[in-house]
Order: sequence, then C-alpha cells, then structure tokens
Amino acid sequence: MSLVQNERREHMLIITINRPEKRNAVDRALADELDQALNFLDDDDDLWCGVLTGAGPVFSAGSDLNAGGDYVTDRGGEYGIIRRTRRTPLIAAVQGPALGGGLEIALACDLIVADREAVLGLPEVKRGLIPTCAGLFRGPRALPLNIATQLALTGEPITAQQAASYGLVNRVSEPGQALDDAVAMAETICANGPLAVRLALGVIHEYVGSGDEHGFALTDQARTTVYDSEDRQEGIAAFFQKRTPRWTGR
Repeated sequence: MSLVQNERREHMLIITINRPEKRNAVDRALADELDQALNFLDDDDDLWCGVLTGAGPVFSAGSDLNAGGDYVTDRGGEYGIIRRTRRTPLIAAVQGPALGGGLEIALACDLIVADREAVLGLPEVKRGLIPTCAGLFRGPRALPLNIATQLALTGEPITAQQAASYGLVNRVSEPGQALDDAVAMAETICANGPLAVRLALGVIHEYVGSGDEHGFALTDQARTTVYDSEDRQEGIAAFFQKRTPRWTGR
C-alpha cells in the first residue's frame, strides 16, 4: 500500500499522507514518497495548486521516533517538505491533531484549512526535545510571538478556532470538511493566471523566508545540545513506557 496517495483533479493535485495506523508519523519510506509527490507537484507545469492532507483522524504526529531522524530527502529536507523550495501553492487540509512535526508540515505549506476538531501544537519539550523542523522560527512568523512562545515552552496545543483568531489558520471547517474546503480554495487559486500566481508566491517566499537559513542554523545548534542530553533519553523512554518523565536538567 502506498504511504502517500496522489489524486489529480485537472490542474490540482491532492496529496494524502497514508499511514493512519501510525498517526501519519513520518519515517524514511514515507518521507521519500512525500518528496516524490511534491516533486511531481512542482515539476508539472499543468499543476497549479496542491492540497496536502492526512488519512484517518490525525493529520500527522510528526516524526516517527523509531526512525531515529532518518527522514531527510535531498530536495525537500526533513519529511521531504520542510526545506523545500516550492513554486506551486500548497494548502494544508488539517483534520484532528497536527502536533510536533505535523504542525511543522502545515507551517511549510502556504495556507491552512483546519476543521473544528483539529488541534495544533509543539509537544516536543514534554519529551525532553525541541522542535527541529522550523517550528521555532516559522511559528513566531505565523503567530503572535507570545503565542508561538507558549506553544514551544508549554507543549500544550491550541484549537483550530484559536489558531484562526491568531491568523495561523485561514479557514475553520466543520468536522470532516477540511479537505473539501481546501479543495474549494485550491479551485479558486487555479482559476487565476498560473504564471502570476507562481510569481506572486515566489516573491512572498523569497521575502518572508530570507531568514530561514539563520533559523535552521540556530535550531541545529540547539538540537546538537539537546540530543546529547540525559533529558532527551529520559523523555523518549518515558514516552514509550507511558510514564511521567523524571527530569534532571542535564
């Protein structure tokens, strides 16, 4: 069974992360398939907009901890999407939780449609980790600074309605309708001049993303420190053992 499913509708491509039994967590195989799907979206001149969603009740739980960080692709970076240079608009259709890397995948898209039952958050600190897929700088870019800081430091999620009130989510849908509403938004984009849309998106990406290289450098420095820590080992062990972590701060 394919871990990523593609459905073409005229000038639109719907990409579905299809690993619901693992809460659509990303491992090596899934990252490679998502990378291929996004390559197809960007390389086909007759595709003018994409929609990215997840199968089942969860958009994505982010990294599969069993993958050990092995989910980086040459063209897209982490998960095949995080460091990708895109020219075709991409809308995230979020149902259920988008947590950790799942939220970072949504942040790597251009627009977000989420249903009322969706929650978005960065729970990494609860496991002695930090967000390493751009959440620490794309979060503050998309949200008020205090709210982005709250997500990063408390690990507690916010609702889709809250995310919309802060400007992170473009549209809140009724339960089960996020994909349909994202497709409708994509159809609106596809009705416009594709060259103009791509040029407009390119200017936005170039301007807004000009600090990404610095953000990744700072994140990589912090990741090196936290990955060598006792707290990281304890946090992951507690997660798998389903118990409260015993932190030492080391």
